[in-house]
Amino acid sequence: MNLHPQAQAVIDTLAAMKLPSPDTIPVALAREQFMRARASFLPAPEEVASCIDRTLPGPAGAIPVRIYRPRGSNAEAKLPALIYFHGGGWVFGNLDSHDPLCRALANRGQCAVVAADYRLAPENKFPAAVDDALAVLRHIASQGGALGIDGTRLAAAGDSAGGTLVAVAALDFRDRGGPRLVLQVLLYPATDMAMTAPSYTRLGQGYMLTKERMLFFRNAYLRNAQDIGDWRASPLKATDLSRLPPALVITASHDPLVDEGKAYANRLSAAGVPATYRCYDGMIHGFFTMAGALDTAKAGIDEVGAALRKALAAVAP
Repeated sequence: MNLHPQAQAVIDTLAAMKLPSPDTIPVALAREQFMRARASFLPAPEEVASCIDRTLPGPAGAIPVRIYRPRGSNAEAKLPALIYFHGGGWVFGNLDSHDPLCRALANRGQCAVVAADYRLAPENKFPAAVDDALAVLRHIASQGGALGIDGTRLAAAGDSAGGTLVAVAALDFRDRGGPRLVLQVLLYPATDMAMTAPSYTRLGQGYMLTKERMLFFRNAYLRNAQDIGDWRASPLKATDLSRLPPALVITASHDPLVDEGKAYANRLSAAGVPATYRCYDGMIHGFFTMAGALDTAKAGIDEVGAALRKALAAVAP
């Protein structure tokens, strides 16, 4: 399969910027660079009924969140919700980096979206991000009514590092007896920090996300080599993937993470979990946030929105 011309244009644009590698500059500058580099690929933000920033309690202090209600929704209604965790290698990303995507998902899914700004590495090593993700999900499930959310109708989604957090949360909630998610949406997730899948060799250079960059993220995020084998960092290493919520796993054909995303979807299906797997041909890692430059991203967002509407509608309010 060939790289989509629009994806090649994104790669060429980034290459022309001649950005320094993030491991050669202070992390604060690397985060600013991450935001600037992707700004031209973002779509115009969609109008929503409301968008409110607030904080929720977390294990190490307040966790910033942004709550969206879809266009045309009743301000008094308690809506089903999608809890969203952004990507960025556990080092980059924030509420603004994924704001256009979250707005679109709220409108397509006809649900509230709660975007969570979990703690980042290297200042906050594993499992800080996991702990924050679990805290946000549990709070929405138990206290969502105060936020205009029906805590019994929750889905979770995330891209890249955020997809990993969603997979881990689903496993944790199964083992601890809840809360139950109606759907887990994993967008090109990192599921095995061993980084030994063939796609790291096949696609590890030339397609924006590189193996070298993934090593940088892994070293920033994990405390030591032993964490690689921890299922909370590498959910593919979990011994049992049965009895998990239905899953939608989406990958990109030209992404070094494609093989481990597919492997996770295959293991879910083998364990009896209803899992839909979709690989978008010609796409690169991170394409969902680039709907301003990639038409395929718009189709992907529509697919996730349809899956959300179906899953949330199947649970009676």
